[in-house]
Amino acid sequence: MINNFIEWLSPSFYRPYLLADFYRGLEITVVIVGLIVLVSSIDDLFIDLWYWMRELRRKVGKKRKYARLTPEQVRSRVEQPLAIMVPAWLEFDVIAPMLENMVATLEYKNYMIFVGTYCNDSRTIDEVERMRRRYRQLIRVEVPHDGPTCKADCLNWIVQAIFVQGDKQNEPFAGVILHDSEDVLHPLELKLFNYLLPRIDFIQLPVASLERNWWELVAGTYMDEFAEWHTKDLVVRESLSKSVPSAGVGTCFSRQAIEKLAQETNNQPFNTDSLTEDYDIGARLGRLKMKQIFAKFRVDYSIRRRSWFGYGPESVQTKLMPLSVREYFPDTFRTAYRQRARWTLGISLQGWEQVGWKGSLSTKYLLFRDRKGLVTSFISIVGYVLLFTFLLMVGLERAGVWKVYYPSIFEQGSLLSWLMWLNMVALLMRIVQRCYFVGAMYGWEHAMISIPRMIIGNFINAMAAARAWNMYLGYMFLGKRLAWDKTMHDFPTTDSFSHQRVRLGELLLKWQVIDEDILSKALEIQGQSHALLGSILVKNGWIDEDTLREALAMQDGTSTIDRSVVEPASFAQELSAA
Repeated sequence: MINNFIEWLSPSFYRPYLLADFYRGLEITVVIVGLIVLVSSIDDLFIDLWYWMRELRRKVGKKRKYARLTPEQVRSRVEQPLAIMVPAWLEFDVIAPMLENMVATLEYKNYMIFVGTYCNDSRTIDEVERMRRRYRQLIRVEVPHDGPTCKADCLNWIVQAIFVQGDKQNEPFAGVILHDSEDVLHPLELKLFNYLLPRIDFIQLPVASLERNWWELVAGTYMDEFAEWHTKDLVVRESLSKSVPSAGVGTCFSRQAIEKLAQETNNQPFNTDSLTEDYDIGARLGRLKMKQIFAKFRVDYSIRRRSWFGYGPESVQTKLMPLSVREYFPDTFRTAYRQRARWTLGISLQGWEQVGWKGSLSTKYLLFRDRKGLVTSFISIVGYVLLFTFLLMVGLERAGVWKVYYPSIFEQGSLLSWLMWLNMVALLMRIVQRCYFVGAMYGWEHAMISIPRMIIGNFINAMAAARAWNMYLGYMFLGKRLAWDKTMHDFPTTDSFSHQRVRLGELLLKWQVIDEDILSKALEIQGQSHALLGSILVKNGWIDEDTLREALAMQDGTSTIDRSVVEPASFAQELSAA
């Protein structure tokens, strides 16, 4: 017996059986991973089937019965007062261009913007104050304590300011809209909200990533995932449960909804105990039976794009797509997984803790879908490791190192072999679905690149899940505070927008510096005296010189004119150019 044991330990005996045992262990691990992947794939397949059956039913039914809502219809509705919330912490580099683009873009007049800032964020305060002097519809709300706290805390202070301002007006705000400081809005966004209010209590617009270059692979994962989620998954979610989670941007709450939330929470409508207050508030409105919709309103987008991965000729085309909020998402691996870790922590872990598994069967199913990534994110990486290991074993076999085998448990025709084939078909379906939705929004080049970007996305999601687990377990067992991990934002350069030069009177109307009556009087005076419009407005005290300088600079696409370096003669020349 001792001799047999010594022989088993010898390299000539030990190595072949060791590799055979190791390979058998790999096969067993593949079975476990394969079963988990199959369950997740069945879940994805159900969402796919529901979406495409719904589309088919609507194509032959409702879409023929009801005419599509048109831009002319949303433009024709009388404008109600609307309030836009923009929480800002260390947003000094993007808040000004975002506000400039918002005011210049929106086809709406009866609205106000409330930007929340912290008293210890002087650089952001300075930028907001500079914009406030320009735009009369802008109000800065100061959070009365140092930041950062959390986005929900900032939003709660903004809501209080909106309530105060609403009491001063003849007509209270009909809706409150949530945006971030990196959002690019569509001109008809407020028109659409105005059309749906007050019949709908909660309206969520699709969110999309601004188009990136093909080599920006990390940022491209956001293009891919949002193209599929906000075209298919959220549509199915609304259809199944009649509720929609807020995306944190492009979200409109009716006055009734925001007042109801405030009444139930001591004037704290947004949950400061959650890192994803947007997801939380959507779930709470669903429990209150508030009417929610995911608004897919198709509008024309002008798209400038170079074909053949950016190396072909540039073309400008008009494309009919759902009205959406667009923005730049993180473009580095670290910033991407840290941002997604906050989403995972708030939606999956804190949502599990605070919401549990309450609701109807469809709601519980969607909660399962939101939380399965806590496990499946790691399973994807295990799958890559298994694939690499199997390739290594094939290499050892070809090299003659591994010669002893056990009978494979994946014999042709066995249940386990069918498991592998089913997962292979499911993977192909996932790739086809992803390519379709990405291609419909960004073109065939990005559809092709979305395949390798799926792998990058899996690694980002795995790192995000690991970070979320680490933060949550530290909070549970070590009492560590769950801090809001801020994501630094980018905003498109002014070159990305094709704004036409706006006449001075129209620009001042958009800024709400003057009204139609003042402009009419000024134009009447101009017709009699042939004086410059800017001079007339300043001379009659309707605007001040600083505002006029801001408007002239905005017309020219330059920064604010510095008073200290502008001589009276050159200022007159600027007036002449207006």
